[in-house]
Amino acid sequence: MTAAKERAESLIVEIPDYPTPGVVFKDLTPVFANHDAMTFVFDACATHFADSRLTAIAGIEARGFIFGAALAGHMGLGFVPIRKKGKLPYKTYEQEYGLEYGAGTLEIHIDAIKPNQKVLL
Repeated sequence: MTAAKERAESLIVEIPDYPTPGVVFKDLTPVFANHDAMTFVFDACATHFADSRLTAIAGIEARGFIFGAALAGHMGLGFVPIRKKGKLPYKTYEQEYGLEYGAGTLEIHIDAIKPNQKVLL
C-alpha cells in the first residue's frame, strides 16, 4: 500500500451507531479537507475509470455532490445532481428507496442524461 493511500484511509473517521444503532457512518470530511489525500482519491478514481468512456458523473445529495462534482471536474466531465424529492425545479423521474434507517424519494431531471451517455453514479 502506498503512503498516499494509507494517509487517505487513515483520515476516514468511523462513527458507530450513527445515525441509528448498528450503522457505522464513514465520515470522509477529513479526506476532503486534506489536499493530498483528496487528490490521491480523485487520481485513483480517474485511473480506475480511464477506459470507461464516461461522459458524466451523477451524485446523490449531499455527500455525492461534494465527491461527484469534484471528481467530474477532475476528470473533465459533466455533473448530474440527483436530489431529494421536491428540490428540482423541472420535470423529473423519481425513485423511492429504503435504508436500514429510513426511506425517501430521489429525483433527477428528465433531460439530465441523454441517450448513449455513459454515467458513473
